[in-house]
Amino acid sequence: MTAVVFVHGTGVREPAFSRLVGRVTAGLAAQRAGMDIVPYYWGAAHGATLAAGGASLPPRSGTTRGPGRGPASPDPSDETTAAWAVLYDDPYAELASAAAASGPAVERPPGTVPPQQRIRALLTALAARGDEPGAEVGPGLARAATDLAAHPLLGPAADALDPADLAVLAARSLTARLIADALDADSPLVPVGETRDAVTDRLAEALGAPARGAERGLRSYLLRSAGAMAARAVERRRRVLTEAAHPAAGDILRYLSRGAAFRDGLRTLVAGLEPPVAVVGHSLGGIIALDTLIPAPLPQVGLLVTAGSQGPFLYESGSLPSLEHPAPLPPHFPAWLNLYDPRDLLGYLGAELFPGRVTDVPVDSGQPFPAAHSAYWTNPVVYRHIGDHLP
Repeated sequence: MTAVVFVHGTGVREPAFSRLVGRVTAGLAAQRAGMDIVPYYWGAAHGATLAAGGASLPPRSGTTRGPGRGPASPDPSDETTAAWAVLYDDPYAELASAAAASGPAVERPPGTVPPQQRIRALLTALAARGDEPGAEVGPGLARAATDLAAHPLLGPAADALDPADLAVLAARSLTARLIADALDADSPLVPVGETRDAVTDRLAEALGAPARGAERGLRSYLLRSAGAMAARAVERRRRVLTEAAHPAAGDILRYLSRGAAFRDGLRTLVAGLEPPVAVVGHSLGGIIALDTLIPAPLPQVGLLVTAGSQGPFLYESGSLPSLEHPAPLPPHFPAWLNLYDPRDLLGYLGAELFPGRVTDVPVDSGQPFPAAHSAYWTNPVVYRHIGDHLP
């Protein structure tokens, strides 16, 4: 009888662990009868916890806390932050919303300058000034203004908006483009909101808006059409970022600093099993399995399966505890099946790093990240590949 040791990933605790093991057991049973599924629940004994009840965590972004760590209250600026988050993802998002509200084209009186012609001329003039008007935010203003002037949605947006509103919308688009470029370049210097808003005001005036705060159109236009979506997007981001101080990410930090106990527990479990044994690890579970199998032989194990694993990345970056690049896998290391979802940003490849020792297989869950990282064990294709490789 083949024994399959399942090693879970970060942040998994009861009762979710039992549900996960039940799903894995059912998925593998559908591929081969008579297997013994042996879960390694390292989260209970070795997983990270917030020992002081989360005293190290600041209040959630977008809330304020009263004296004595009282209840959090909503921060009105969070809606503005949500709207900017949408624009950083797509600097033309507000332009698209305005264009969608545009009605059918109407005939204009002779001699009337089309709104799009005026804004394009102002954008061209702004581009001619170079990057200086937006320098506090970052480089690239001239290019951004030129691209916006040529954008196909600018005309319909110009037909839908008052010229002053259009100027503010265009200014926000330009500012968001500069900040998005800085984020894409992993710049260590991103301006604070006050600087962002001051630059947006300056650009809006250059594009024909009267002197006034940049927030005037932000709440009334973008948030009216996309506010709920923006707020949800920011809430999801906030949850992901908060994981940096939560046991899910704490599990990784704890393993990299005190991983011997994780590995000793797995080695002891596997040593008590009859061969053949396959070890299946998800995410950090794959790293634990990899680090356990590299230093010394476990002859019972004929197959390692990793899914959504960062092991190859840690090895290449010099961070894998058991093996430093470019050292090869030891001869005693078992066959290695590495499953990854192309949309899972936490799944990495091993075949080029360990030629002839790793089989990389893509499995598509149809989910975006981060959902893709948690969708392996509901994907029938995953179990089929495991079943095909089991000893």
